[in-house]
Amino acid sequence: MRNLIAKISISLMFLSMSASAICRADSPQSTAAMQSMSVAELEKAGDECRAQKDYEQAIKYFNEGLRKERKNAKLYNKRGLAELKSNQVKEARSDFLKAAKYDAKYPEALNNIGVAYYLDKQYGDAAKYFKKAVALDEMRASFHVNLGVAWFAQDEIDRAIREYTRALELDPEILQRESRVGVAAQITSSEQRAKHEYMMAKIYARMGDVENCFACLRRAKENGYGNLDRVYKDEEFASIRQDARLAEIVPPPK
Repeated sequence: MRNLIAKISISLMFLSMSASAICRADSPQSTAAMQSMSVAELEKAGDECRAQKDYEQAIKYFNEGLRKERKNAKLYNKRGLAELKSNQVKEARSDFLKAAKYDAKYPEALNNIGVAYYLDKQYGDAAKYFKKAVALDEMRASFHVNLGVAWFAQDEIDRAIREYTRALELDPEILQRESRVGVAAQITSSEQRAKHEYMMAKIYARMGDVENCFACLRRAKENGYGNLDRVYKDEEFASIRQDARLAEIVPPPK
């Protein structure tokens, strides 16, 4: 009876291990433990390590899962995401391509291939894969944002506006989130950011969202956008020209 209680106690202690403890495991014993885990258990452990930002250990779990199940598209995609967070862009793209190879209708994998190309400044290839992701799942707002950013990087402003507008139709809060994470966060230079904010002001003006329009115009000015006087020429801003707040941001032409 005592032995049974001890075994139960040990089992409960193992089950109550935190995700950080699992992710710190890097001993010969943990390697043996990984080898005894099922693919589903390895995937879950890898997910926990990714949540803890221990991408190196996450990759090890996904490696073991792929050793056992070599055509698992989901694991290739997840390993690619961990590699992307570790700045292993080439390796990540390779894994995303494998995920798409083993599941041709996997929109997340196609989107992530686009992300990898975007990070390498190969914007044409990025747009190609973002378009494929959108074709498979047109209702995913983040895919439209990514495609919009890829068009923006190629100075295809009208195409970018179309994708951003669709993203906002699907999820009005998407741009607030995507400005901090994902591909949109890669717009880092003040010049790029200023141009991007002016484009966003156009989109919000077109949608009748005056508050966000003015917020974007202010940020465009803060980032040094040099053509703010265009607000008095671009037709998107016609509806706000009588608003006193516009003159505070951009003095009207004399």
